Amino acid sequence: MEKLQLNNRRYFTKEYLKIAVMEGAVEPLYPDQPKHPKQKYRLTEKGKNMLKQ
Repeated sequence: MEKLQLNNRRYFTKEYLKIAVMEGAVEPLYPDQPKHPKQKYRLTEKGKNMLKQ
């Protein structure tokens, strides 16, 4: 969110994060527990390749 200079978490989740997960660019650390208090996301190989381009 910081890098995209977005302040609204709901907008970020709906318009960026959800799409990135569906496209396979990022994956959650706790996929079975989406509301986990320590939930974070990491780049997949596909996401890393997208950054290189």
